[in-house]
Amino acid sequence: MVDNADSGADGRRIVVGVSGSLGSLAALHHAATEARRTDAEVLAVLCWVPLGDELGYRRTPCPPVITAGRDAAVVRLRQALDEAFARRYAGLRLRCQAVRGDTGHTLVRCADRPGDLLVLGAGRERGRLARLVHPSVSAYCVRHAACPVLTVPHPPLQRDLEALERGGHGLRAAAAGN
Repeated sequence: MVDNADSGADGRRIVVGVSGSLGSLAALHHAATEARRTDAEVLAVLCWVPLGDELGYRRTPCPPVITAGRDAAVVRLRQALDEAFARRYAGLRLRCQAVRGDTGHTLVRCADRPGDLLVLGAGRERGRLARLVHPSVSAYCVRHAACPVLTVPHPPLQRDLEALERGGHGLRAAAAGN
């Protein structure tokens, strides 16, 4: 894993949730900009769970499944960092971790120092039923984190892609306004 800095216990730290989505890449860029401005360390965290979720794994433990899940998470984190920074980390104290656990709970646990800032992509807008079945990570973090939480809005490209997924109605309306 990329690890360009030691984790000074008294320094400022910006913990950023990374999934590889456009929203998480925007959050990673925002965290990097803030870290350079304030001389803080960035801790990029990708959360993962075993195939079949934790409950399924506990019922039928299989160590190779854990190893494969962890390895896939590390690869995904490296890809996200490469996409975000094109392997240019100069001037950025960056540590990265692929951490096993539920995303919201794990990010709150990682951002546990008094001076931490937790940065997240805002996530995609969903209907009421989807929010009940899969609660928002950012909402969970805002409610449970002991440090400030910053949610970075969707980048314009992500909004355009989501409009295309919904049938392109948002894009047609935006084009008609131009």
